[in-house]
Amino acid sequence: MTSFGPLHGIRVLDVSTIIAGPLACQILGDFGADVVKIEHPAVGDGLRSHGHAKDGVPLWWKMMARNKRTVGLYLGDPDGASVFLDLVSTADVVVENFRPGKLEAWGLGYERLSEQNPGLILARVTGFGQTGPYRDRPGFGTLAEAMSGFAEITGEPDGPPTLPPFGLADSIAAFAAVSAVTMALYHREVAGGRGQVIDLNILEPLMTVLGPQPIWYDQLRYIQRRIGNGSVNNAPRNTYRTKDGRWVAVSTSASSVAERVLRLVGHPEVVDEPWFRTGWGRAEHAVELDQYVGEWIGSRDREEVVAAFTEADAAVAPVYNVAELMGDVHVRETGMIAEVEDEDLGRVRMQNVLYRMSETPGSIRWTGRSLGADTDAVLGGELGISDERLQSLRERGVIA
Repeated sequence: MTSFGPLHGIRVLDVSTIIAGPLACQILGDFGADVVKIEHPAVGDGLRSHGHAKDGVPLWWKMMARNKRTVGLYLGDPDGASVFLDLVSTADVVVENFRPGKLEAWGLGYERLSEQNPGLILARVTGFGQTGPYRDRPGFGTLAEAMSGFAEITGEPDGPPTLPPFGLADSIAAFAAVSAVTMALYHREVAGGRGQVIDLNILEPLMTVLGPQPIWYDQLRYIQRRIGNGSVNNAPRNTYRTKDGRWVAVSTSASSVAERVLRLVGHPEVVDEPWFRTGWGRAEHAVELDQYVGEWIGSRDREEVVAAFTEADAAVAPVYNVAELMGDVHVRETGMIAEVEDEDLGRVRMQNVLYRMSETPGSIRWTGRSLGADTDAVLGGELGISDERLQSLRERGVIA
């Protein structure tokens, strides 16, 4: 077993900002890739100023920039572009999320990059992609959450379309980018292919996650509407308030689970109804089923509810806040939260690597570093740029 991770030996240049691209690169770094984070030398990645900080130390950055070396380099300066091209010659992957045409304006389009490195994989993560009438629009996850149909089906029937309070579309796009990059690497390394461009927009991955809505509309002209926590596919499926004022979530995607739930809550008579046999049929009787389940749960404390459902092999979960999540025995014992050393904060806890791989496990080797912490090591020590040139570039604000 190796401790280096399955992507050991792969170098990734992360020239993206905020969430989608940087999260993709974080995951690649978690599994062994040498990720070199390229930031504007004066302001750095915008994520450094997002979210909460402790004593001036940005906490989100500590997670998102883990396992990345940081280099301050301005690509819009001809000397900075020249240095970047030297870096490209050492890399396997570049991940960027500039507006379409920005790299080309700097003389760093894929034709130029591939001249420098024919095997290079360029992952371009943007709001609307490299082509089409919306290519030049500013693109953020919120816009994808609106346009994809997610917001339209989220919320109460008499309430407004509801957006998620976190970067949902960006995060799903990050997972898609990781998949695309690893497929491109496989094509190059195993199938004997060359480098290529990955054109990934933030909208499409979320459209995929939302399931069969397009084919439902195409074939039935069916448009899904907001129904709160319910589901058009099965019932009972909702959150229910317990006697002690807490909440649990119940899911019955399988008919056998639905049967166990209704027997548990004292209504076995509905199990023999013809409509109960399918998730769609149960969804049409969601109000009735919710009442049965809600009344039973509402007369018991959360601990008793979870214990009874678990004993009956029925699907239930407590609705946690983050403190409860991090204190959960299963989360702790399976290592979903990792504790790592940070140069500024000491011991910190954050989400662990995504997958458990028996032969090539990932790891958190270090947390997010200060802007330009590795500039001299990467540009001087690895590219061989002289101290005099580094000093000149730094004085001109091209590097940090």
